Amino acid sequence: MANKNKILVPSAREELDKLKARVMKDIGYNVDINNPDNVKYEIADELNIPLNKGYNGKITAENAGKIGGPIGGNMVKEMIRMAQEQLLKK
Repeated sequence: MANKNKILVPSAREELDKLKARVMKDIGYNVDINNPDNVKYEIADELNIPLNKGYNGKITAENAGKIGGPIGGNMVKEMIRMAQEQLLKK
């Protein structure tokens, strides 16, 4: 499945993927460092939500949020923690 998210700085994609892998690994998910996007399948399986590689047009917005929410939410928490740490160093 192609990643269709548009990020503000396209060259940051690699670092965002590393952050995703590290954050999700830290909370106990089995993450492939080379393909951190696959963690969504592990989360979907955990929640008994059918998610397949490729087209998932029949998945509800609610279920998509249940899958993506923990990923994005934990990434944001980590970015906030990192920013606070940098502010304390100044």
